[in-house]
Amino acid sequence: MLGEDVLYLSVRELGDRIRKRSLSPVELTESYLERGRTIGKRLNAYATMTPDLALEQARAAEREIAVGKYRGPLHGIPYAAKDLLAVPGYPTTWGAKPYANQKFDYTATVIRKLQEAGAVLLGKAAMIELAGGLGYRYASASLTGPAKNPWNEGCWTCGSSSGSGAIVAAGLAGFAIGTETWGSIVCPSAFCGVSGLRPTFGRVSRYGAMALSYSMDKIGPMARTADDCGLVLAAIAGYDVQDAATLPDGQSGFAYRAPVPLKKSLRIGWLSEQWGKKAPADVAAMAKGAVEELSKQGAVISEAKLPEGPFEAVGGMIIGTEAASAFEKLIASGGVAELNDSMGKVGGYVGQQIAGCDFLHGMRLRSSLQEQMNELFEHFDVLAASSQPIPATPIEMRLDDESFDFSDPLGGIGNLCGLPAMSVPCGFKNKLPIGVQFIGGVLDDATVVAAAHEFQQRTDWHKKHPSLT
Repeated sequence: MLGEDVLYLSVRELGDRIRKRSLSPVELTESYLERGRTIGKRLNAYATMTPDLALEQARAAEREIAVGKYRGPLHGIPYAAKDLLAVPGYPTTWGAKPYANQKFDYTATVIRKLQEAGAVLLGKAAMIELAGGLGYRYASASLTGPAKNPWNEGCWTCGSSSGSGAIVAAGLAGFAIGTETWGSIVCPSAFCGVSGLRPTFGRVSRYGAMALSYSMDKIGPMARTADDCGLVLAAIAGYDVQDAATLPDGQSGFAYRAPVPLKKSLRIGWLSEQWGKKAPADVAAMAKGAVEELSKQGAVISEAKLPEGPFEAVGGMIIGTEAASAFEKLIASGGVAELNDSMGKVGGYVGQQIAGCDFLHGMRLRSSLQEQMNELFEHFDVLAASSQPIPATPIEMRLDDESFDFSDPLGGIGNLCGLPAMSVPCGFKNKLPIGVQFIGGVLDDATVVAAAHEFQQRTDWHKKHPSLT
């Protein structure tokens, strides 16, 4: 079996070795599978592993590369996909007991595109039940139990992409696919010390993915580096006739082969008030220090303020309404009683009580907010803030506990407006990772990736990993 010196390499580095045939996709896949069976099981990281499929794909990649048919930087790279993406022949449980035996006979577009890129599917990453769509209070709100943080197994990984974060941080795969409706890529990336990219809404097709909030769901990569995330996004982005919300061809595609040079005199808006006055100052200081690293490249940093308004409440109302619609049959049947979390058992009924006029008023406020954010990005190229106000929380903690109950205006605004964002590690507190996030304007995913990549060129936080063996 390969050692951690190889298994923690970036996608870029693994791909270079595979292309030069100094690294076997089959051996790499076998090593990740073994690690998944041992460490992955310990962390509750996987919902389902797909060893037969993985080895079949790895052998095919090895044969193709041997005869000069190289598909690109993801060819032969093993990955994990969140367990809300359809893969024929395997369960797609949505992390929830009512769907424990659910299977589909079609392939999610993201999975198909990764197959075409030559990537190797190791398994389905564990997740919070229904991606938290009906609400939850505990990390244990999952069919597979709470995902444990590789940096401290007594702590959680955060967000509905909980298994995806654990898999990347524990070196169980080259990269993972997560989803975000409100924080479920950014938060687990921060808690687990990995790089995660939430793309512009509509850039990646959701066909074959569980629907939670039709107007806010997004699919994106989680990996070792910002550069890796750029490589993966290039493979999965693009218009899809099967998802009416995908952007047209001229907008949805993401061309990326090598890191894009950071624009000189990049204008960064620092959001000092993102988490409110009760957020620990030392976490904000680490994130601010990360942003200041970019000033050495010529970036200009100045204070920025988000538009004021009830936007967190608006975002919550829209998600609640759309989730109640998405899970209408489950709610009507009473199947929600099988969910693990007490909040999830009642959240759908609450969502059904939201009045249509309130929903429409919220959508009008959303349109106004989008205009205000467009105006803000006339003054800044990216916004920046700490990804989370604190490091990973204890697994048993109630998520509405006052010590974790922070307002998150940027999460609400960023997701309401469909803005791209990336979290990358920037330090440690209590031996747990801290993240900084960069947020861009609509379709400006490239600048977000470039800013994060430039920071990682100047630091080595992304190269650190937990001791698990």
